[in-house]
Amino acid sequence: MPKFTSFDFAVEDAVGRITLNNPAKRNALGAAFWPEIREVFGQLGEMPEVRAVVIASEGPHFTAGIDLALLGIILDADSEIEGARRRERLRRTVLNLQESFNVLEGAHVPVLAAVQGGCIGGGVDMITACDMRYCTQDAFFVIKEIAVGMTADLGTLQRLPQIIPEGLARELAYTGRSLTAQEAGECGLVNAVLPDHKALLEHVMGIAKSIAGHSPLAVAGTKEMLNYRRDHSLADSLNYMATWQAGMFLSDDLREAAQAAQAKREPVFDGLKLSTGLFE
Repeated sequence: MPKFTSFDFAVEDAVGRITLNNPAKRNALGAAFWPEIREVFGQLGEMPEVRAVVIASEGPHFTAGIDLALLGIILDADSEIEGARRRERLRRTVLNLQESFNVLEGAHVPVLAAVQGGCIGGGVDMITACDMRYCTQDAFFVIKEIAVGMTADLGTLQRLPQIIPEGLARELAYTGRSLTAQEAGECGLVNAVLPDHKALLEHVMGIAKSIAGHSPLAVAGTKEMLNYRRDHSLADSLNYMATWQAGMFLSDDLREAAQAAQAKREPVFDGLKLSTGLFE
């Protein structure tokens, strides 16, 4: 099992669980987090036993967002380099940080976020890249960047308006006000609001385990189609669906599901091992 310093990772009943583990710093996302989150999602292709992922955290808050110490390092880096070259390196740094959340969206398995307390700044970037979000009744969400003189740059402004009404997304982005758990449930940012952290984790893990019981090939295809539909026209999406189905429809999973239904038993599906190791 891979070991990480910025979060714990474990597999339970085919569900990979990532737990931010630095509550003393409100689970701020420090320098180690960004390459480690890319690494764990990169390794999912070698872990066919993992069929869904839950991102959670320890302590009273989900995350305070990007560690301010890391921001200082980024701002001070390469201060002696010529201005245009320094700005190009900064652009590439932002793209690199964005990729740490793009991997959640691009994963072949669904990713579920379990939020308690504060989800601030980079935390909103992270959860908007997840497939589904759930929270406790004391949770709140803040696009904090506007309050510190910067534009949110890791995905919130691009993804949040596709999840909640655009007017509300703009209000939150322009004002930096807190969105309460009740509002988050009403606007569709979260699927459910649970009374406390224990109930939240039980609920989210239950949904993840339900997903894990289905054909991993069908689940991966469903996520692929939903993401493609979001970014393309209806006609293009239907055409892509037909092409995908031509390649994936006649699978062992379809046969196993039919046989299990006929025998009145639970189906058993092979996992997906997507990494070939040829170019790694």
